[in-house]
Amino acid sequence: MSKNISKDALNAINKKTGKHITEGAVKKLASTVKPSTMQSETQLRQLIKQVSSMANVPVSEDTIQDIVNAVKKSGMNSQNMESLMKMMMMKK
Repeated sequence: MSKNISKDALNAINKKTGKHITEGAVKKLASTVKPSTMQSETQLRQLIKQVSSMANVPVSEDTIQDIVNAVKKSGMNSQNMESLMKMMMMKK
């Protein structure tokens, strides 16, 4: 995964949503994520909803379930995170 993925992702999200999300806001949210977050469906759903709210982009229950399933299946290494971000950008 590239070193600038956070800036690339922020630019893509800001462009798609028309809302300016700061790197600081993303880091603050990311600091709350623990390895256990990725193992708990309840915590993962809460995280997805927080990101959705921050970006002001509604996420359907079907998409939330797709993301949860992708996280469980992938184990979430850096390459899988990039793929997950791309999937989230394509769905609403």
